[in-house]
Amino acid sequence: MERHDEKKLLILAGAGVHNKVVRTAKEMGIYTIVTDYLEDSPAKAIADEAWMYNIMDVDPIVAKCKEVGVDGVLNFCIDPAQIPYQKICEKLGLPCIGTKEQFDILTDKRKFKNYCIAHNVDVIPDYSKEDILNDKAEYPVFIKPSNSRGSRGQFVCKNKEDALKAIAKASKESSDGNFVCEKYMGGKQDIGSAFFVVDGEPHLVKFGDRILGKQVDNLDKQVMCTVLPSSSSDMFEKTTIERVKNMIKSMGIKYGPVFLQGFVDGNTVRYYDPGFRMPGGDYDLILKKATGFDTVRSMIQFALTGNTTECVGEPCSSYRLNGGKALLFTISVRPGTITRIVGFDTILNHPNVVYGRQILPIGTNVPASGDIQQRAAAFGAFVPAGYDVNSFVNELYYTYKVYDEDGKDMVVSKVDLSF
Repeated sequence: MERHDEKKLLILAGAGVHNKVVRTAKEMGIYTIVTDYLEDSPAKAIADEAWMYNIMDVDPIVAKCKEVGVDGVLNFCIDPAQIPYQKICEKLGLPCIGTKEQFDILTDKRKFKNYCIAHNVDVIPDYSKEDILNDKAEYPVFIKPSNSRGSRGQFVCKNKEDALKAIAKASKESSDGNFVCEKYMGGKQDIGSAFFVVDGEPHLVKFGDRILGKQVDNLDKQVMCTVLPSSSSDMFEKTTIERVKNMIKSMGIKYGPVFLQGFVDGNTVRYYDPGFRMPGGDYDLILKKATGFDTVRSMIQFALTGNTTECVGEPCSSYRLNGGKALLFTISVRPGTITRIVGFDTILNHPNVVYGRQILPIGTNVPASGDIQQRAAAFGAFVPAGYDVNSFVNELYYTYKVYDEDGKDMVVSKVDLSF
């Protein structure tokens, strides 16, 4: 294991998902610093040092880094930190996974879509405001901010009047004041994919079916579970993957993760959302357990060395998980006040479970928001080839419970994985 004793690493944002970054860095002998504007961020509690700078405060962060001698900066999986991360690295002259131009393409949905079209990668048909006004749109349509986070400001519209209202709301939610209006892909399989680029070569490390919630629960735009590898893996390898790889190569990216979401549509995937970061959640831990490829350690080593030719483990074909299945659950709950949580530790100690996080504590008043505010917990499991996946799923939902003031279970109904 490569060590970097006495090196200082700044990690942008301290959510629970960053705990693994802090722990891994410490194992490598690195002095860890976490910054965000929250005093109680989980990763701050285990880091060597914590700062109270908002991740958007580029100049103060740069000044502090110079003062204390930071050797590397890392944004692992947080959307809002992508642009500040690039600016901070540039001002400090430290290794960064991309340039301003590359981040522009992979953080702006409109620029990304145009780039896909120019490089023969399929996207969802879209419409302008003029198309809506001139009755040229095919309903239903899906309207969302061009640049936002947490599924906020997203609407499915069945007519012109609703679409115009949604455009105004989505534009307000977007940091750039713009929106995206696309053909609604309801009923199509939602896909989450991630490539990890090493020495300019993209390797598919994540390709999974995203199982969304039910409309009756107002959670039809939220992921309940991601199953990896996807049932469409063979199709993707035969018809689509080379076009996507070539597009990534054309950007000139030398190292790091590219996160892409899309929909399976016949014999292709139509992409709609990019990210120049690792996906959220702790899939990295499952990937490491199943294949030995360690994205966390690889990203840390790059942040401190700038070496684009090496990674930890073998990423080639790692997304196949050696024939096993990964199940990434985000357990959502109905609106109400959480008074009791049962079974978390039992599930955490299950032999198939790789990680678990209780996101909402007892006492939380859960709103009917239809977004990430209703996520109570997250679990990640790896089921090796030959083992019964459905048996584990049934055990999870039978064991883990969240109760409201009336003693009713708040967990929404079990996802149907149809294995």
